[in-house]
Amino acid sequence: MVNETAKGELGLRWRRRLHRARLTVRRSAVDYFRGDASEWAGLAAVAVAIPAVAYASVNVPVWCPPEALVLPILAGGLLLRPASLLLLYAGSAMALVVESAVLGPYRGGAGRVTPGTVLLVTAVALVGLIIAQFRARVGVPWRRGHSMLFDLRERIRVQSRLPRLPGGWHAEMALRPAGGQSFSGDFVVATRSSDGRMLEAVLTDVSGKGMDAASRSLLLSGAFGGLLGSLPSHAFLGAANGYLLRQNWEEGFATSVHLVLDLESGDYELLSAGHLPGVQLHAGTGRWEEMAAEGPLLGVYDGAEFHGVKGTLNSGDVLMLFTDGLVETPDREIAEGMDRLIGEADRLVAGGFRGSAWRLIEAVAKDVNDDRALLVVCRD
Repeated sequence: MVNETAKGELGLRWRRRLHRARLTVRRSAVDYFRGDASEWAGLAAVAVAIPAVAYASVNVPVWCPPEALVLPILAGGLLLRPASLLLLYAGSAMALVVESAVLGPYRGGAGRVTPGTVLLVTAVALVGLIIAQFRARVGVPWRRGHSMLFDLRERIRVQSRLPRLPGGWHAEMALRPAGGQSFSGDFVVATRSSDGRMLEAVLTDVSGKGMDAASRSLLLSGAFGGLLGSLPSHAFLGAANGYLLRQNWEEGFATSVHLVLDLESGDYELLSAGHLPGVQLHAGTGRWEEMAAEGPLLGVYDGAEFHGVKGTLNSGDVLMLFTDGLVETPDREIAEGMDRLIGEADRLVAGGFRGSAWRLIEAVAKDVNDDRALLVVCRD
């Protein structure tokens, strides 16, 4: 009885070990071929395409020349990994050998495989290999890479949305990257306090522009969005400066302006880190006033201090914050650009500033090859 029990336990242990071994092999296979259902489908498709192209080249060389082999090779470079491409290239080389043997004397050389054909197919194969190696290094499948970038762009837009404001207030933001690209070195993050009384908004201009600054801008927008509202208003720029210094980027500096607005009284404070001054329209006098705060660039040195400037938005007043791409160009100074921006904004006073951010960018800096961002806050 004891022996039978021991044998049963021993058999149970072996079954458990075999089960773990099967799970290990299965998980290893899944990890290796993760997401590769499409990989195998792509490999099967191009593997079928190569003999199909070779057969068509032999039978109808006028309509399907041997150079048509570049099509499955190029598709393989977009869909397959480098290891799978070796099988594809071996099949393509075999197809060229068969076509050369069959088509050499074919009807006076029509559709004949020439050295130029071999060079063309080889060149496309090298291009496909480079594409596949780049995708393997990034770690993103070709079809999913575009969707990931699209999703990332949409998340940035959602993060840049301004919170809903109470009646009597209006705020809007417009962002236009350099060269019509989807990613920018300028960004805006904003939030309201838990009681809804305070609005905090940060407009930042990262060094560089467009895609050159996109990765740093994405990282900073996420970090600033997490810091905003979690710290006292006067501690935000100091924490942002420390975060930027810890990244140790070669081009790690940025300019930023931090708006803290009381939505009940209209009192506000601007804190700046090397950013351009804001401009405020006083509805009572019809004049614009520069609101310039003092502070060094973010990411330059530790222990920087940022001193704010205070003001009040009364009924009909407007506050505009913007980046240098909106007012500065190689042939136009900042002061001249600000005068032009204020002049265009004066034309909107009678009709109101709803929808004004995008119109002002179009009027002032439509064709500027730089990132442009404008934040408009007005009290009705």
